Amino acid sequence: MDSKLFNEIFEASIEKYHIKNDITEKHTSKYKEDTIEYLLDKKNWIDTVQWHLEDVIRDPEIEPEKALVFKRAIDKSNQDRTDLVELIDDYFFDEFKDVKANKDAFIATETPAWAIDRLSILNLKIYHMREESEREDADDEHRAKCSFKLKVLLQQREDLSLAINQLFDNIKSGKAIIKTYKQMKMYNDPNTNSFLRKSE
Repeated sequence: MDSKLFNEIFEASIEKYHIKNDITEKHTSKYKEDTIEYLLDKKNWIDTVQWHLEDVIRDPEIEPEKALVFKRAIDKSNQDRTDLVELIDDYFFDEFKDVKANKDAFIATETPAWAIDRLSILNLKIYHMREESEREDADDEHRAKCSFKLKVLLQQREDLSLAINQLFDNIKSGKAIIKTYKQMKMYNDPNTNSFLRKSE
């Protein structure tokens, strides 16, 4: 289990979405549902759909009613994304449950799943920046700027991929301790959002 596999899954998911490029298309996967590969595939699909929802809602001429529908969809997507990241972390916590931490082990600043979440988004940035750098209807200056940004994003992916592998190595060797702190989002819960309580 390493970042090479994660990137391969994310790239395939993004390519698959763009065959139809339809925000209403439901996620399907070649992976079995009880595998980490399935969770990663589904995670990136959510990210990819949300990427395009975020594009649509920024249309300055969008009708307010339609904008509200998209805003609700983005809110739901954010919650689904968070829930899935926590499921991925549950997988890794179970995977490493028998590892005994060294006395001088450090606490990692983020869990594996949240680092992988950033990697998923980074793959989306790379895909779309590459599109922009190759646009035939754009001028040379635009393509040059996007090509430069693409190089930066590719380097970022290389660095983050290495950092994720190093995190796994440190966890396996007992050098790093990972703890999960659930996001505990309050705004979707009628018990913790006073406006939702009023509407009940």
